[in-house]
Amino acid sequence: MDLGLEGANALITGASKGIGLACARLLAQEGCSVAINGRDRERLDAAARSLSAETGRKIVPIAGDMSVPEEAERVNREAIDQLGSLDILVTCAGSSPGGLIEELTEEHWAVSLGLKFLGYVRSCKAVLPHMRERGKGSIVLVVGNDGLKPSYWEVTAGAANAADINFASSMAEQYGRYGIRVNTVNPGPVNTDRWDGLEKAFARDKGVDQARAHELAVSSIPFGRICEPEEVANLVAFLASPRASFINGAHIPVDGAQRKALMDL
Repeated sequence: MDLGLEGANALITGASKGIGLACARLLAQEGCSVAINGRDRERLDAAARSLSAETGRKIVPIAGDMSVPEEAERVNREAIDQLGSLDILVTCAGSSPGGLIEELTEEHWAVSLGLKFLGYVRSCKAVLPHMRERGKGSIVLVVGNDGLKPSYWEVTAGAANAADINFASSMAEQYGRYGIRVNTVNPGPVNTDRWDGLEKAFARDKGVDQARAHELAVSSIPFGRICEPEEVANLVAFLASPRASFINGAHIPVDGAQRKALMDL
């Protein structure tokens, strides 16, 4: 299926690796010019060079920390300036520390909410006037399925993700009249560096080795495996495209029908 994305311009936050990088690659393959954001300039520049060589599309690296309001505003402004306009915003920047609630500090909560929730708010706030003026736009927030079904071990992520989902629903209702669609994609476990770190942390907290932690994660999913970043990117690209023209305010899990609690012993 031709997604109708040829010539569109996209900004993806948190795109130097993992899900964000997979989204950038697919959108570029579909014909988009793409601005990618991340905090590590060296890794971001390397990703941009690789994507440009692979896809032949314009890839603009814009380093910046989305947990800092001024940085978030600058990143979005530079994306619009360098691409000329912005049709698509995909937010992937941010991760949250796992752990039991009695072990989580104020700093853990601040890190989670400051980037995974407020970082998303800042990105959306920065692009909405531009999209409203143009009378069109698609925003896809990559959130996480623990915003839909809480997990005791990912309580900071669950809180931030639930806030993101509520925020997205509010934006969809408010800005749909201006031709702006807002949806969330909610992955379960995905084969990324972040997931590897979460497995290690869970193994430590539960007193098991990482192989056992991975086995428990896989057993919570009927497919018997965790998701690949490209599988998340497929849905993101569809929602960002004109093919999803009447999908607004949707919250779609990409978790393989994971129903029982993650990594229960």
